[in-house]
Amino acid sequence: MIDREEILKKIKLTGHNKIKFAISDIDGVLRSKIININNLKSLENGDTGLCDVLFGWDIKDKCYDNSTFTGWHTGYPDQKVKLDLSTFRTIPWENDLPFFMGDFEVKENGEDIYPRTLLKKINDNCLSSGFQAMFSEEFEWTNFLGHPNQLEETNYQKLTPLTPGMFGYSSLRPELCKDYFYELYDFLEKFDIPLEAMHTETGPGVYEAALVYDKITQAADKAVMFKEAVKEIAYRHNIIASFMAKWKDDLPGCSGHIHQSLWNREETVNYFSPEMIKKSSVFENYLAGQLFCLPEILPMYAPTVNSYKRLTPGSWAPNTVSWGKENRTTAIRYIEGKNSGSHLELRVPGSDSNPYLSMAASLASGLYGIQHKLSLKIPETKGNAYDSKNITLLPSDLTTATKKMKNSSIAKELFGETFVNHFIRTREWEWREYSKAVTDWEIKRYLEII
Repeated sequence: MIDREEILKKIKLTGHNKIKFAISDIDGVLRSKIININNLKSLENGDTGLCDVLFGWDIKDKCYDNSTFTGWHTGYPDQKVKLDLSTFRTIPWENDLPFFMGDFEVKENGEDIYPRTLLKKINDNCLSSGFQAMFSEEFEWTNFLGHPNQLEETNYQKLTPLTPGMFGYSSLRPELCKDYFYELYDFLEKFDIPLEAMHTETGPGVYEAALVYDKITQAADKAVMFKEAVKEIAYRHNIIASFMAKWKDDLPGCSGHIHQSLWNREETVNYFSPEMIKKSSVFENYLAGQLFCLPEILPMYAPTVNSYKRLTPGSWAPNTVSWGKENRTTAIRYIEGKNSGSHLELRVPGSDSNPYLSMAASLASGLYGIQHKLSLKIPETKGNAYDSKNITLLPSDLTTATKKMKNSSIAKELFGETFVNHFIRTREWEWREYSKAVTDWEIKRYLEII
């Protein structure tokens, strides 16, 4: 149970007269606001609003011209916001400023396009089916030297990674920036986002961190807050932390792997353990559901144009509908451990994915398999999935993946027509914005010679 009075006492002890709250937009970007502490009760009761343009514009604040949910035709009204008191924590790098996650209230007509709300709805279905979903996310991201103003001034052309060369699992490289490296770990712990581990990954300036397992909604909250926290902490050291899926064509991309297992409600039985796999069909049904739905809902895992530059052969990222035991070339990897440690790793999402949507897609797909008692028709991949001739390829770009999801009855069954309609429009917009751009590649290739 949430003890409101205890939270108020903790807020008072911080000495602040203000609090910060945030809402995730459709791209997983946190949009936040600082309010006077006296307005806390209004936020608790859902009596305070924010402009719903947060779901009417893109990642660069450019208003969609194809949205039916909100736009100039609605006047961009305020939408009521309610704090989730269970998300309370203080921000250690902001002098322990009190912080909460918030939710937009669903409109009276029942329209619901909000990522966090969608995840909670799917989790409710999971709980009512007798299961507890335990999730965590593992992120890779690239760190660059400099300030955001420098990015603008150089047109994003002069990027200097924090450390040079390919040096995964290095004991040496963190010493070049140890204040940043260890401050990340320590501040995240204080911010109630404990890490299982953190290390350098192969690629200049690349780090990897695995978050500690939690119930799915809390795990998604922590994943979204993790990305924001890393960026803010990086700023303190004149570093830019990037969760772009792939920033350079000759380097590996950055992943956002989802680790997951399904338990009974009492959290005493892991259905993904070797013992339970022999006794129950839950694991087979869940895995079959994820594989069956994967091509239909790929934009939930790979939401940007850049996402698909990562999903290429030999890139440490999958490009097929496949699974295997301890196989890092497949879309889904089964990791067999002791009872509590056995789980699935969905390797499709990049670090650019929205954790609320990618986790919602993952759980909904697995539950679909359980509900429909799907059998595992795709054989285990042993060896290199990139070389296999009998595996279905994933859509190779955002527009192809979006068209497939748009025409998918499965997507609408999993997430509802209102969400799918809005989400598809945002991805169509993203592709149109990309298609209008003249790239450096085109300039270098055609300007003089053609």
